[in-house]
This record gives sequence, C-alpha cells and structure tokens, in this order.
Amino acid sequence: MGADLRNADLSRANLTFAELMGADLRNADLSRANLTFAELMGADLRNADLSGANLNGVDLEGANLTAANLIAANLEGANLTFADLRNADLTFAELTGADLKNAELTGADLTFADFESTNLEGANLTPTNLTGTLAFADLTDANLKGANLEGANLEGANLRNADLKGANLRNADLKGADLRNANLEGVNLTGANLTGADLFFAHLSGANLRNADLKGANLRNADLTGADLSGAVLTNVFLTNVVLTEARMPDGTIHD
Repeated sequence: MGADLRNADLSRANLTFAELMGADLRNADLSRANLTFAELMGADLRNADLSGANLNGVDLEGANLTAANLIAANLEGANLTFADLRNADLTFAELTGADLKNAELTGADLTFADFESTNLEGANLTPTNLTGTLAFADLTDANLKGANLEGANLEGANLRNADLKGANLRNADLKGADLRNANLEGVNLTGANLTGADLFFAHLSGANLRNADLKGANLRNADLTGADLSGAVLTNVFLTNVVLTEARMPDGTIHD
C-alpha cells in the first residue's frame, strides 16, 4: 500500500523521480508541481489538481485519474497505459509521445490537447457528456487502432497520418478534420459528419460510410476499395483519382 497523501498541498513541489507507486493522492493539490520521471504506477489521483504540472516521462500505468484537473499539464512521453481518465480535464494538455494504450477516457475534455505521435491503441474515448471532446486536438501520427470514438467531437482535429484501422467512429463529428493519409481501413463511420474534411490519400478500404455526410470533403487520391457508401451525401465532393473498386455507392449500386 502506498503513502497516504490525501488532500495534501504539494503545489509547486519538486517531486522529480519521486517513488509514489500506489500512493493515495485523492484531492491532492499538485498544481505546477514538478513530477518529471516520477513513479506513480497504480496511484489514486481522483479529483487531484495537476493543472500546469510537469509530468514529463512520468509512469502512471494503471493510475486512477478520474475527474482529475490536468489543464495545461505536460505529459510528454508519459506512460498512461490502462490509466483511468474518465471525466478528467485535459484542456491544453501536452501529450506528445505519451502512451495511452487501453486508457479509459470516457467523458474526458481533450479540447486543444496535443496528441502528436501519441499511442491511443485500444483506448476508449466515448464521450458520455458535453465535455467529451477532441475538437481541434493534434493527433498527428497517433495510434488509434480499434479505439472507440463513437459520437466523439473531432471537429477540426488534426489526424494526419493517424492509424485508425478498425476504429469505431459511428456518428462522430469530423467536420473540417484533417485526415490526409490517415489509415481508416475497416473503420465504422456510419452517420459520421465529414463535411469539409480533408481525406487526401486517405486509406478507406472496407470502411463503413453508410449515411455519412461528406459534403465538400476532399477525397482526392483516396482509396475506397470495397467501402460502403450507401445513403452517404457526396454533394460537392472532390473525387479526382479516387479508387472506388467494388465500393457500394449511395444509390446501392456496386462500382466497377
């Protein structure tokens, strides 16, 4: 059992390389604290204030960060595998190169967070309330294979070169999103809003785009081999050099 630091005032504390595995830090004030490379594996940080904290390279594997305040926190290179971040506030957080494999992010607020080169493989990002958003997040090169993003707000998000193979984006809002060269193979985009999205050179083979709204989207050079576009809206879509081999078109016909 770890140290009992419930309600502790550790704001601006220097906790570099601190060993706090399994510590109870519920409701603790760690705002602007320096936790660089600290060991917090399995720690309980529910409702903790980590706003502006330096968590560069910290080990938070399996930690409970439910409803934690991580506004503008630096989590670059952090290990957050299997971490519980439900309803956490990660607005403006820096997560470049962080590992969030199988993390639970239901209802988290990820507005303007930086997820460049982040591993989100198997992560659950299903929003359960209005704060569940990835609007304008930087997810360049992110690994989102198999992630559950049903109904997620990804408006204006940067998903360039992201790997979303097999992800669930049913009813997601991807209005104006940058999906250039993204891997969307086998993705479920049923009912998704892709108006004005940039899908230049995107890989959409086998994708389910039934009833998706693609008005004004850029599909130049995209691969839609075997994709299902039944009922999809393709008004003013740019289709130069798009591959539609065996794709099911909006009217139900199969493209040659």
